[in-house]
Amino acid sequence: MFLMNHITITDRNLSYLDEGTGPTLLFGHSFLWTPEMWRSQLDALSPHFRCIAPALWGHGASDTLDERRAYALESLTDDMEAFVDALDLKEFSIIGLSVGGMWGARLAHRFPERVHKLVLMGTDVGLEPPESQQRFLGMLSMVEEAGALPPPLVEACLPFFFCDKTLKTAPHVVEAFRQSLLHWDAEKVSGVISLGQGIFTREDFLPQLGSIRCPSRVIVGEQDRSRPPAEAAVLAKTLPHARLEVVKNAGHISAVEQPEIVTGLLKTFLQS
Repeated sequence: MFLMNHITITDRNLSYLDEGTGPTLLFGHSFLWTPEMWRSQLDALSPHFRCIAPALWGHGASDTLDERRAYALESLTDDMEAFVDALDLKEFSIIGLSVGGMWGARLAHRFPERVHKLVLMGTDVGLEPPESQQRFLGMLSMVEEAGALPPPLVEACLPFFFCDKTLKTAPHVVEAFRQSLLHWDAEKVSGVISLGQGIFTREDFLPQLGSIRCPSRVIVGEQDRSRPPAEAAVLAKTLPHARLEVVKNAGHISAVEQPEIVTGLLKTFLQS
């Protein structure tokens, strides 16, 4: 168990990991995960960098939202702005996966003078495609009706996070995630729904991406069914100083599925 730090942001308790010393890296984790999804990267990078990884509202030890409506990504970005200000982070690089990349791109756009480098992983900042929006909002409705993440829905979620190889050959990884969903804190379920609704009804941020001038990388699992490689290719073409990296034998959670490859890509980029 690693020590979690806590800070008050907008009258809520936000938990975060803060490990290592050196130039600051700000990590944004995926929806339905926690900052510990970055464990391999934190262990490898913390000897060279200060690694900070906040937990989303309703995730891990962070307080939940009390919203009864979609919690907009702009509101989440406001919270992350308040977080880096509260920690007095003058300059930092962002590594964001999934929703972590969505708020990470927005934060990089707000603060070009503070964000040194940007890594977007398994994410998209454009509008959610209608078909996937309907699917994911439908799943959230099932969670809302049940007041929990019901087992059939949990099973249906797994392929959206893991590639086929992980599902077949890494049962311990899949089972740990399965159990985390099945035992989600019931008091935090409504807040997770609000956050999820905000993710999948997000506004189109793709036009603003072209004005982000810091060096960037776009990383995607070759079998990411949540945020397919075609979306990553659009991001890489739109960001002025970006390069696309496709990780083989990985789905949405490439940092967990292929930790050595992802860590190597991050080290090469961040230490250059």
